[in-house]
Amino acid sequence: MKNLTPLEKHVIVDKGTERAFSGKYVNTKEKGVYTCKVCDTPLYRSDDKFDSHCGWPSFDDAIPGAIKEVTDKDGRRTEILCANCGSHLGHVFKGEGMTAKNVRHCVNSISLNFDKKKATSKMTLAKAYFAGGCFWGVEYYLEKIEGVKEVTSGFMGGTVKDPTYYQVVRTNTGYLETVEVLYDPSKVSYETLAKTFFEIHDPTQADGQGPDIGSQYLSAVFVNNKEERAVINKLIKILESKGLKIATQVLDKTPFYSAEKSHQDYYDRKGGTPYCHRRVKRFA
Repeated sequence: MKNLTPLEKHVIVDKGTERAFSGKYVNTKEKGVYTCKVCDTPLYRSDDKFDSHCGWPSFDDAIPGAIKEVTDKDGRRTEILCANCGSHLGHVFKGEGMTAKNVRHCVNSISLNFDKKKATSKMTLAKAYFAGGCFWGVEYYLEKIEGVKEVTSGFMGGTVKDPTYYQVVRTNTGYLETVEVLYDPSKVSYETLAKTFFEIHDPTQADGQGPDIGSQYLSAVFVNNKEERAVINKLIKILESKGLKIATQVLDKTPFYSAEKSHQDYYDRKGGTPYCHRRVKRFA
């Protein structure tokens, strides 16, 4: 990250914060796209910007795949980074009720550029949610599918706000280890993702997955709409017609929380292959 001013380096590299209400984009209302100061990757659309009165530019959504969320070292806040170059942008806060999406990306102006000429149309990426035991293994297989942009390990289905990994595995939070799959529907269908999910874990196991026993390891699909539910139900009927007793739950989507950084891309970072997941062909 060359040619940064001392203040830009303080925020973008050293993860500092610019003074409230001092940034050039706090009150910007023009149409356009906010891009990364370092690599110029499009990050936020002006249509998703709102006035939070917090002193920094606020957005309730990001361009799909442009942002990466990681837990701060203190374990209390969630940092947001440019997914392309890793530049520090700010923090994301959920559950404040400021917009219908209930999310606030609090971004430092100094981490951004603004382009009035870039198109602001929404990208056509979609998200899918699968729980099939330890999320390390599910992530390992799903992220290898062509058309999948990113797979994030996390938690879904519980009641505690911003759960930690140890809360989920050691207490009764109601969460399942779940992966969020960001994919391009023009390159891979939801049904293909779902078929892969049913083939990389044992959907008949009712008490966990492989040696991982417990409620956090149960098999489930969290659906966004009735179309996804219909796809999952169709695939379950196919498997049941082959004599399998399917334990997979089909549940409505609830808030998804990313797991800590140490749980992301686990096998790619550590090497090896999943110990409790393997591909078993179940569909023609």
